[in-house]
Amino acid sequence: MSQPISAEAAARLADLRGEIDRIDAEMHALLIERSQIIDELITVKSTQASGSAFRPGREASMMQAIARRHTGSLPLDTAEGIWRVIIATFTWMQAPFNVHADISSGDGPMRDSARFHFGFTVPYLPHGSAADVIAAVGRSAGDVGIFRADSGVSSLAWWDALTDAAAPKIIARLPFIERPDHPAGTPVFVVSKPLADAAVRETILYAARVERWPENAAAALAGVGAEVIGSAGASGGLSLLIAAPGALAPDAMAAALPQAAGRAALVEVGSHADRFRMT
Repeated sequence: MSQPISAEAAARLADLRGEIDRIDAEMHALLIERSQIIDELITVKSTQASGSAFRPGREASMMQAIARRHTGSLPLDTAEGIWRVIIATFTWMQAPFNVHADISSGDGPMRDSARFHFGFTVPYLPHGSAADVIAAVGRSAGDVGIFRADSGVSSLAWWDALTDAAAPKIIARLPFIERPDHPAGTPVFVVSKPLADAAVRETILYAARVERWPENAAAALAGVGAEVIGSAGASGGLSLLIAAPGALAPDAMAAALPQAAGRAALVEVGSHADRFRMT
C-alpha cells in the first residue's frame, strides 16, 4: 500500500498536472492553427489539381533539424514519430494519397515503415513485388510506393521500370534519421510520379546497363563517391542501380566506369536527400 503524500507534495503535483494540461491544450491549439494554414496552402498552391503535395527535400531537412535540436528525456523515436504523423497527415490533407508497399520480403517491416513515416490516416496497400508497386503508383493521381532499398543482388531489376521519362521516380530514402534500433529502421525507397520542382538532388540514382563487371569497377565508382546498391542479370550483361553524389555530372559518372565493363548506358531514375546518420 502506498504511503500518503504530504499536503505540500499534493499541491505541487496538482500544479504540475495543471501545467501538463496547459501544454496539451496549447499543442492542440497549435495543430488546429497549422491545419488552418494548410487550408490556405491548398487554395494558394491548388495541389488538388496537380495531384502531389510532396516536398521530400523539405521533409528531410525538417527531420534533421528535429534530430539536431532534440534534448531531454523524451526519446527521439517519439519526437520523430509525432512529427512524421503530423507532416504526413497534413500532406494527405492537401492531396489525399495511398501508400503502396512491396511485401515480397515480409509485410511486418514495410507496414511498420509506412505507419511510422505516413501515419494511420494514409491508406496502406500491400503488393507482391516492387514492379507491382511501381505500376500502381504510375496509374494513380498522386500515390507513393515503398520498397526495400537494401535489395543488393536481385533476381529482377525493378529499377528498369523507372527509366521512362514519365515513369515514377525515387523521391526519398527512409528513414530520414538513420540510427541503431530505429523503430522503423528498414531502409526503403519512396517512389512517386516525377516531381518537377520539389525533388531533392543531393544523391542521384542511376539505372545502368553494362556488358560485364570487372573486379576494379566498384573501386572506380568509389573514387568518385558512387556505389552500386542493386544488381541483377539482364539480357546481354548486367543491370545496376547506382547511387552517386548530386554534384557529379552524368558524363563524369559514365566515365568512372572502367572500359573493361564494356558499353554502358546510364538513365537517371530518381534522387533523394543525403543520408543522415546518428550513432
